[in-house]
Amino acid sequence: MPTAAASAPSTKAATKKPKKAVSGSKGWEPAGPSITELITKAVSTSKEHKGLSLAMLRKALAASGYNVENKSCSKLGLKSLMSNGTLVQTKGLGDSGSFKVNKKLGETKEKATKKNQLPCPRSQRPRGPPAWPRIPRKQQQ
Repeated sequence: MPTAAASAPSTKAATKKPKKAVSGSKGWEPAGPSITELITKAVSTSKEHKGLSLAMLRKALAASGYNVENKSCSKLGLKSLMSNGTLVQTKGLGDSGSFKVNKKLGETKEKATKKNQLPCPRSQRPRGPPAWPRIPRKQQQ
């Protein structure tokens, strides 16, 4: 009996089909350029001095062949471009308003890094005289 029980699991394992591997190493690839690339291209080609409005941006995306009915993708693309400093919002709040390309992208990053860098660690800084005079405590007898 023990030999028959031991051989039963091995036959079940042999009859299972192996899982198919995903074809290719990446699996899924996008059909066209990303939404952030499309947005930056549309805003940079715009000739508006004060930036491109959200409505005009959606029209430009639709003209380039992007499905603008899914508004969440365009909102996320705008938010990510504004957070990394590629776009600047000139009017409005949130995702509504006007947007233009940030020309001072390199300068703002340099200023931020200069503020955060200290010349030397806190323990090695030279100390000046105290801001107020120290008054010695009276000794109790």
